[in-house]
Amino acid sequence: MHPTSRPVKIVPSVLPADFANLGAACRELEAAGVDHIQWDVMDGHFVPNLTFGPDVIAACRSHVDVPFEAHLMVTDPELLAARYVEAGCARLIVHAEACVHLHRTLGAIRELGAAAAVAVNPATPASAVSHVLDLVDLVLVMTVNPGFGGQSYIATMEPKIAEIAAMIDESGYEIDLEVDGGIGVSTIAGAAKAGANVLVAGSALFADAAGPGHAVAELRGLAESAR
Repeated sequence: MHPTSRPVKIVPSVLPADFANLGAACRELEAAGVDHIQWDVMDGHFVPNLTFGPDVIAACRSHVDVPFEAHLMVTDPELLAARYVEAGCARLIVHAEACVHLHRTLGAIRELGAAAAVAVNPATPASAVSHVLDLVDLVLVMTVNPGFGGQSYIATMEPKIAEIAAMIDESGYEIDLEVDGGIGVSTIAGAAKAGANVLVAGSALFADAAGPGHAVAELRGLAESAR
């Protein structure tokens, strides 16, 4: 199924939230109508930043019903995969670049009872995920280099988004196509038009003066209009 035939989903990254009040931030995001909440897990090795561990995510799980997904920007993600599933993450996203045996890692995540997903950095070609589509329910195309929030959208990733959308279509599998990095009111249409149906927003969502509910509705509308 081509991703553009699947519903648009707006997924916030909690990186811009007040880390001292993450439970309250999650409740506010759920009330705003988000489809998932993404936890950007960074280890200071695969990317030059350090963020959340499984215990922090677990502490927020009881505050909301909206599904959690963990974007594991870490080396050797399989080492703590079970902990993130136990913390309440319904989906684990691993980077193709971080996995020596990507096929094995994705299979292990599925055996834990979670949905498995694969991400690719800007310089990584679409072909890196072509042989694991049978194991994933989502492919994430990074539209910034991972590690920090608030970066500018790399518009030259749109042909790669379109290439992976076509790859998904040809595979026959039901796979969402997610983009993450610099997504806001001026960039979301380009990503959606290229084929993405899951849009991760961080800074743009939290910075909206009218509140996250307004931001979610505006971003959803722009994405749906562009398809």
